[in-house]
Amino acid sequence: MLPSLEKQQKNIFLLFFPSGVHGDSFTVLQAPEFVSFQKGDWPVSGEKIPDLVALTMGFSVQEDLSWPGLQAGPLFQRPRANVLVVVRGVDSLALPQSVASYPLENPVPFTLDSVAETVHSLFAEDTPVVLQLAPSEERLYMLGKANAVFEDLPVTLQQIRARLSQDGSVLSSLPLNSLSRNAEADLLFLSEVQVLHDITALLQRHRHLAKDHSPDLYSLELSGLEELSRLYGPDSPQYRDATALLASVLQKFGQDVYGLYGNSSVVEVVTVKAFEAPLTRKSRSILESRQISNPGSPYNLAYKYNFEYAVVFNIVLWLMIVLALAVIAIAYNLWNMDPGYDSIIYRMTNQKIRMD
Repeated sequence: MLPSLEKQQKNIFLLFFPSGVHGDSFTVLQAPEFVSFQKGDWPVSGEKIPDLVALTMGFSVQEDLSWPGLQAGPLFQRPRANVLVVVRGVDSLALPQSVASYPLENPVPFTLDSVAETVHSLFAEDTPVVLQLAPSEERLYMLGKANAVFEDLPVTLQQIRARLSQDGSVLSSLPLNSLSRNAEADLLFLSEVQVLHDITALLQRHRHLAKDHSPDLYSLELSGLEELSRLYGPDSPQYRDATALLASVLQKFGQDVYGLYGNSSVVEVVTVKAFEAPLTRKSRSILESRQISNPGSPYNLAYKYNFEYAVVFNIVLWLMIVLALAVIAIAYNLWNMDPGYDSIIYRMTNQKIRMD
């Protein structure tokens, strides 16, 4: 009787606490073999996600990330792209296939600005794609020479609504079920799905961007589910249908991007029910292109800071100190030199040269 009782208790425990990652989560949809994510329940902090993305791309970080979920890979191999999708308004998605999933603790707002700056500074002469997009807030931030490819990407709600009415939109190919074509919150959610579709369509037309040697970075923030949950409630059919639809769309989006980059890209999904603090960020122009050095700038901006400045400064400083001490020592010895004893020039002028 005792084993059956233990079995019943175990079944009751699994009924109320099913296995898997619950709460806010960090899920790796796609990853190449040389980027090793270990399966486990190791929580990852929200503020460490930019460092985690940098490490997956082969970049160094200022502080060591003591997290066992990611192991060090080959030194001379890095993925061609990293795609991070942040989904607000849901703690987890029923994704059919994934590499690994981890609990997300301390869900504070974060951006990949530091990773974008690293990509742009190291590969400024190439054509890296650095795209950070939030359709709900109409924020689009791009860097590099690949801006022209994504100029036609719809960003504002007015542009996306016009795109939804055109041929080839997601309205004609996806099952809407309880979602409406006329409701404001439903259109916001569908517009984010449309943006995901348009990004893969642009990459398929411009495959050269996925085949160059410079790594690409995508950061997408989706908040349509958050609006649906606020308007209809988390138990509404609209919210359930949108959650299932977004899970299937993200799964296909990850597979398409992974294939376009030759199975050499990392696709991650962060699901957050609600951030602990609002994210504030300075808006930037769509076609903004930063300069590494800007002499003659009309805004009198300073030069871009170089992290090797401290090293170069110390090399120049101590070299000048050594040279100055050498000059002082040489001048001191020349001043106190006895010409008749120390210099052979004066001795050669003597009539009686001592022959050794």
